[in-house]
Amino acid sequence: MPAAQAAPVAYRTVAVEGVQIAYREAGDASKPAIVLLHGVPSSSRMYDGLLRKLGDRYHLIAPDYPGFGNSEAPDPASFSYTFDHLAAVMQKFTDAVGVTRYVLLMQDYGAPVGMRMAIARPAAIQGLVFQNGNVYEEGLGAMWAKRKPFWTDRAAYEKEVVAVHQSVAATRARHIGDDPAVEAYDPDLWMDEYAYLNRPGQARIQADLIYDYQTNLAAYPAWQAWLKQRQLPTLVVWGKHDLAFTVPGAHAFRRDNPAAEVHILDGGHFVMDTRLDDVARLTAAFMARVNTR
Repeated sequence: MPAAQAAPVAYRTVAVEGVQIAYREAGDASKPAIVLLHGVPSSSRMYDGLLRKLGDRYHLIAPDYPGFGNSEAPDPASFSYTFDHLAAVMQKFTDAVGVTRYVLLMQDYGAPVGMRMAIARPAAIQGLVFQNGNVYEEGLGAMWAKRKPFWTDRAAYEKEVVAVHQSVAATRARHIGDDPAVEAYDPDLWMDEYAYLNRPGQARIQADLIYDYQTNLAAYPAWQAWLKQRQLPTLVVWGKHDLAFTVPGAHAFRRDNPAAEVHILDGGHFVMDTRLDDVARLTAAFMARVNTR
C-alpha cells in the first residue's frame, strides 16, 4: 500500500490494574481483530508499519507491556514482572478495549505472553501468528545456554546478564543476528530501544523478566499439547538470521499442527525490520482464510 494511502494509527492509553497501558490502534472495530504482542526490548512501535498496511482491512491493536515502550513502569517492589502477570494484564487489556474475539500475532516475548492468554481464554482465539516467537526446544539458539547459570544462581550472575542485555552491542545484535545485509537495518531501531532499556528502573525490570523466562521453557510441553489439541489456524513467519530463536523452532510447529503454514524469510529476529511487505502480505492472506472458515 503506498504511504499516501496508509491507514491512520491512533496512539491511546487505558488503565489496567491501575497502570496506564499505551497502545496503538488501526482500523474499524467492526472488522476482524488482530492483537499484536511485542518482543524485548521493543514495544508496539515494532508493529506501526504493519498497522498502517493492514488497518484498511482489519482492526489491529498493539499494546505496550507494563515497563515497556510508553506504558507506565511500576516499581518492581510493588509490581510483579513475571510472564504470568504480563499475560494477566494483557488479558485485562483486551477486556478494557472491548476485543473479545481475535487473532493473536506474537513476536519473541509475545509468544509466552500470548500462549498464556490463549490457554486461559481459548474461546477468544481465532488463530495464531508466530513471528520468531518460540515455543519449542529446537528453536533455542546457543545464547540460551548462557542464561542457565543465571537461572541457577541469580545473585552471582545478574549484574553481568543485565549489563549485556542493556548494551548497545547486544541491542543491535538482536536485530541483525547473522544477516550479512547489515546496511538494510536502520540504526534507530536499536538506538531507540537502547534508550528505553537504560531508563531508571529498567535494570531490575529486565532482570526479573529474564530470570522468569525459565518458566516459559518449563511450559513448552503444555503449550505444545494445547496446540496439538486445538489445531487452530496457525501462521509461522520466521527471520532466518535470528540467533536467539533458530529456524528449527519454526518448523517444529508442524509436529503438533501439520496444517500450520510456515514461511522462512531472509530477515532477522524482528523480521519486519527488512521484510515488512512480506509479513503484511502473508498476514493478510492468513486473515482472509481465518475469516472464511
